[in-house]
Amino acid sequence: MYFLLFGFWVLLNGKWTAEIAIVGVIVCAALYAFMCAFMEYSPKKEWKIAKRFGKIVGYFFYLVGEVFKSAWATMCLIWSPEKEIEPRVTSFHTKLRTDAGKVVLANSITMTPGTITVDVQDDLFLIHCLDESFDMGVEGFEMEDRIMKIEGGHQADAAASAAEGAPSDTTEAIDGPAEATEPEITEEEATR
Repeated sequence: MYFLLFGFWVLLNGKWTAEIAIVGVIVCAALYAFMCAFMEYSPKKEWKIAKRFGKIVGYFFYLVGEVFKSAWATMCLIWSPEKEIEPRVTSFHTKLRTDAGKVVLANSITMTPGTITVDVQDDLFLIHCLDESFDMGVEGFEMEDRIMKIEGGHQADAAASAAEGAPSDTTEAIDGPAEATEPEITEEEATR
């Protein structure tokens, strides 16, 4: 992070002199120390992110591909005269553990055309889908699995839940089993 800050300093200055470099080293060191002291930043966290950088870049390219595939599917659905659009609200429980992973998943779902993340509470996601073909909770989906790999995987959790006889499907309605994918929404929630 220190080198990123220093590179940004040099970029903003637009030229390279010894004075700019020395002041940049001092300012970036102070900013880095501030981040470590007051923003819970640490070189350990930085190293963890650096080790996952390849997976993060891979996920970015996967997401771009999904956006294009979903955009094509949305366009075909809207322009097709024989297909009837059946919007739905669905929910599912995620296996992601970190808040950052849940935020990335919610934003990734919203970025793909045809789906919007309406609400996230703990591990329950409420999603609006343009059509039932966009319902990612029906079969589980690769997006969540890829984010789990970036988080560090959950193989031990999956093995433990399988040993306990817990279902592996992450889809569940708010008030029922996986079959009911349209939860009840109160009038107050509908007017938001």
